[in-house]
Amino acid sequence: MSRTRQARVRALAKINLDLRVLGKRPDGFHELRTVFQTISLADTLEIAYTPAPKTTITLADPLRIADNLVVRAARLAMEAMRATGRIEMRLTKRIPMGAGLGGGSSDAAAVLLALPALVGRALAGRAGDLPKLCAIAEQLGSDVPFFLLGGTAVGIGRGSELFPLPDAPPQRGILVAPGIHVNTAQAYRDLSPRLTTELQQNKIFSFQSVTWDTGSLASARNDFESVVFEQHRKLATLKKRLVRAGATVALMTGSGSALFGLFPDCNGIFRATELLGKVQTFPISLVSRARYRALWRRALKEHTTPGLWPLQSRYSG
Repeated sequence: MSRTRQARVRALAKINLDLRVLGKRPDGFHELRTVFQTISLADTLEIAYTPAPKTTITLADPLRIADNLVVRAARLAMEAMRATGRIEMRLTKRIPMGAGLGGGSSDAAAVLLALPALVGRALAGRAGDLPKLCAIAEQLGSDVPFFLLGGTAVGIGRGSELFPLPDAPPQRGILVAPGIHVNTAQAYRDLSPRLTTELQQNKIFSFQSVTWDTGSLASARNDFESVVFEQHRKLATLKKRLVRAGATVALMTGSGSALFGLFPDCNGIFRATELLGKVQTFPISLVSRARYRALWRRALKEHTTPGLWPLQSRYSG
């Protein structure tokens, strides 16, 4: 009888409902204020674990992504659990890469959530130790910890200091993936000279108003738009088309190049699809924290104990 344990999970994308860049930190990174939100667009990860004396990790990845975070996450997880075995994974990408949607980070977080359930050991030393789990995730990327939580959350610092917000009201929208490559490092360099002390203070007050009322997002903004739209004017045009179609909020996500629009009804989404033309689009809905965790519990039901978060393996001693 095979001792292989396997699961098929969905790694959801994120959008930034708001994103402010305050200034450069002493460590060379920029201080951020952002509101993360999980959405329905997702990659699919199939993962199997078989006990073995040595650890081997294989990934079937049709896109052949260099230095894939999924492999790094699996290796880090096995080391943290002090476990060995054969890890076989297949990644099916649907989230556009390099678009500000966190696809690679979500894929990595999916490994950190799923693999301990299959192995039967807690990743952070003991079940339920979320701070340690997030610290492990941060080694892979500053927005990986968010995907351990889901829903709507404020991210500060580099984006890895997370504070839950009440989930935004259920909304549907459209995601635009124009396939334009944005140089994130250059975007930061272009933005830095515009970050005055007075502007920082204004941004903090404005950001606070957004976090107190994520239902309206009337004053939501993304600071990267000011510099990225100068370099890629097509993105500004696409945003105008989302607004013209009736979007209640239309923004670029992350440092781009994907944009999203949220609409009060399906008619607006249909109008937006017509106005946007041949550019790649995806219908999306906002995924609440409760729904996000329900998706994970359902995917790993066979291997986990009900009711706990982070998920606890039923194979744990």
